[in-house]
Amino acid sequence: MNRRTFAASAAVLFQPGRVRVGLIGSGGRGRYLSGEFKEIGAEMSAVCDVYQPNLEAGLRAASSGAKAFKDYRGLLDDKSIGAVIVAAPDHWHARMVIDAVQAGKDVYCEKPMTHTVAEALDVVAAVRQSKRVVQVGMQRRSFDLFQDAKRIMDSGQLGEIRLVTSIWLNNQAGISNARFQGDIDWKQWLGQAPAREPDSLRFFNWYYFYDYSGGLLVGQAAHIFDAIQWFMNSGPPSAVMCAGGKVNLPGVEIPETASVALEYPSNFLATFTIGYKAMRYAPFNDQLKQFHGDKARLDMARESYALYPASQEIEMKPAIDVRRPKSFNSATRMHIRNFLECVESRRDPNTTVEHGRDTRIALSMAMDSLRKGVRTRWNPAARRIEA
Repeated sequence: MNRRTFAASAAVLFQPGRVRVGLIGSGGRGRYLSGEFKEIGAEMSAVCDVYQPNLEAGLRAASSGAKAFKDYRGLLDDKSIGAVIVAAPDHWHARMVIDAVQAGKDVYCEKPMTHTVAEALDVVAAVRQSKRVVQVGMQRRSFDLFQDAKRIMDSGQLGEIRLVTSIWLNNQAGISNARFQGDIDWKQWLGQAPAREPDSLRFFNWYYFYDYSGGLLVGQAAHIFDAIQWFMNSGPPSAVMCAGGKVNLPGVEIPETASVALEYPSNFLATFTIGYKAMRYAPFNDQLKQFHGDKARLDMARESYALYPASQEIEMKPAIDVRRPKSFNSATRMHIRNFLECVESRRDPNTTVEHGRDTRIALSMAMDSLRKGVRTRWNPAARRIEA
């Protein structure tokens, strides 16, 4: 069966509880996702990684008898596999997702969906042409706590909202000092990134280098920007300004402390501040989004939300106050379940590639502003960022 024929008939592979899944990128996050997929009932049938110790660890975490691959294209050629998890570094996401959907696979892709805006546009085109199911790993959209709060937003109780403020505070003490402990296909790991000699610092801390990702700013802002745009029923911002502090994690490129101001065409302003040299917080307290309406304010945290009606009282009391400590781990499982259900139903998942694209636009506008020291604008007609 050629790839085109397989792409047209791939849906028949999916049976409840018998989805055969391949993992591309079996680092820590990939192995975590593999475990969650297994918990729900998927069969982890293949594992791919360019670093031998990661590959071996991924095989141990997968289903018994899972096949090993060092080149993801070999995994995609296995027609017994119906879906793949893309958990490689960000700079590989787009190529892997496009190749996967063109090979007839459905995809669960870690966030951010892509490394650049141009890649995001290509992914949307490829996914819609292939008619595959692609879920982007921004799991708040499947978390019932967030869905309940979204219904409050949509009810109109807040009135007009012209300002959204958000923070994510914690403490990053340092970076990994790990060294290579086995074979690595360095050229394949680099992909289209600039050529350089093998470097364990970059490999184990790729998150903090512009060639491969966007540091904590991109990693955490992906969740915050997507949630704001979801709650506000908004597309990408029209303009963005980002200011960053000095880099306080030795050896990396991207500051862990920064503030972003986003202007939206639907007449609201959003701000986001990340500070990973603050004190250490419990996950319940480390992040907050506040939607400031003229009738009420909604506070949306990681594991809680509260609605505060307009009041002149010194001690404001919430009309709704929902607190669910230690519940957030269930969000990823709910997101995976939504993906697997959509694999069977062929419906769009909760986080579509269009959502991933709009978040990528906001992220790239912030990163361009940070690096160039300018206010960036989104040109929707030309589909590009301009200074």
